[in-house]
Amino acid sequence: MIEEFSFENYKSFKEMNTLNMTAAKLKSKYSKVDVDPTIQLDDDVTLLKSKAIYGANASGKSNIVKAFGSFIRIVQHSVKDEQILEKHMAPFFLSTETFDKPVFMQLVFRCEGVRYRYGFQADRERIHSEWLYATPGKREQPYFIRDNDTLIKINKKNFSEADVVMKLIDNEKGNPIFRKNSLFLTSLAAFGVGKISKMLLNEIARFMVVDGLKHPGAFDQTTASLEMPGMKKLVQTFLAMADAGINELKTIEVPDENVGESGNLAKKRKIVVAVKDVYDANHKLFSTMPFPFSLFESEGTNKMYEISTFIINALREGRVLVIDEFDARFHPLITQKIVELFNSQGNKNGQLIFVTHDTNLLSADLLRRDQIDFVEKDTYGSSHLYTLVQFKGVRDNDPFEKNYIKGKYGAIPFVGDFNNLFAHFEDAEA
Repeated sequence: MIEEFSFENYKSFKEMNTLNMTAAKLKSKYSKVDVDPTIQLDDDVTLLKSKAIYGANASGKSNIVKAFGSFIRIVQHSVKDEQILEKHMAPFFLSTETFDKPVFMQLVFRCEGVRYRYGFQADRERIHSEWLYATPGKREQPYFIRDNDTLIKINKKNFSEADVVMKLIDNEKGNPIFRKNSLFLTSLAAFGVGKISKMLLNEIARFMVVDGLKHPGAFDQTTASLEMPGMKKLVQTFLAMADAGINELKTIEVPDENVGESGNLAKKRKIVVAVKDVYDANHKLFSTMPFPFSLFESEGTNKMYEISTFIINALREGRVLVIDEFDARFHPLITQKIVELFNSQGNKNGQLIFVTHDTNLLSADLLRRDQIDFVEKDTYGSSHLYTLVQFKGVRDNDPFEKNYIKGKYGAIPFVGDFNNLFAHFEDAEA
């Protein structure tokens, strides 16, 4: 579970910004008796189950999702992929102050009941600093602190695996475990002796980041999951709840059209089909017929199918799901019901963070003030993330949607007079 994710000098975000999933001390009233949008960890910390992020087009909302995705990929692949930093480290380019500064990323999260604070600073070529802190008791302790290629602190008592590995490196000159462009935490996990580092790496790998427009591999991932009877039933139930009009999902093998002339003509590929009812002239059930899913279903139904396993796994396994363009191709009632799923008492540990333009969700019956964030870009091109809780005088019974559209919370486009376009037609034709 995430407490907060901080980043600085990344894409459109020049200054330090923090996506905070810690619940504020609010007294929100909900009309639905089964709503419980928070997770109580202990007497001091309560986390939010969901967070909505609003803002104008090009304000930088998607860059929050990209920052989170970049953090996960670098942690996962920095040992195996020597170009990982070059691919994902993108500083703020609209200021001379940040040209040569490294990107800052830090995640505060819970794993096995312990609070961890892990982060790093890096540019496209090297890791400048890296740190891991933990709170196994009441006080936070540094587990290791890295400065460029040097470990300046190791907690030998609570993080002895780092000390063991460093001694092995000293004994084996030229060991590639510790490169300038790889993270020490990833290296420890890859070395095979780090119990804590491996656990943390696995936990971070469980976080899911999805592009709501067309996520690469999502369709195939859901199709592969249909081979598991339990997951197939859950996906079918999920689609039925969304009123997709599908009785059953099946996978069938068809000849692979991509096989060349010299290829194996017997090679098959699997496609998913939706089984639907066929009626006669008297509206009586005549038979059922399979339809190739990706060809005959709407874009919205295809998206619902693609992200179904992500939503199910987040709720079932208590994982974090971050979705960009959450409302794209969805009816407003669908997005509302998905948010309600995460806010419900049935969800024990899953967290949903989503970027959206759907103002129908801006209701105190669905989201608390601390569950609503905004992104706004200043006149110098720098994005800023802030929450509705920061506004004084906002009450739970205020019309959030109406006030947002009116610009009371900022983060809306300054739309000009589109009718001026007609005045330029003649110039364009000249």
